[in-house]
Amino acid sequence: MTPEEIMKAVLFFLTVAGAGWGIWWKIDGRVKESEKASESRIKAAEDKADKATSDLAAHKLHAAETFATKAGMQEQTAQLLRAIEGVGNRIDGLHERLDRAFERTTGRTTRG
Repeated sequence: MTPEEIMKAVLFFLTVAGAGWGIWWKIDGRVKESEKASESRIKAAEDKADKATSDLAAHKLHAAETFATKAGMQEQTAQLLRAIEGVGNRIDGLHERLDRAFERTTGRTTRG
């Protein structure tokens, strides 16, 4: 091989290597940019998840403090049923008293 041919071959390989290095440099730049963008998105998602977790915990606490429990509802239901039973007993007693009142009035005779 002549020095001219060797120089052409070396120049060809340098050109191919330079093109490969340039392509790799562009790909590496894009990868780094996407890593930075992904990191910021991940950080935003983590912050959002932390806020959602704290909001959920606050809501659970509010619900536990505010809304009725099953035992509380059973107690209130029992109180209402006792009150209704008491009203029913009074109505039954009133019925008996009215019967007695009518029995007394029908036992009297009027002279005329």
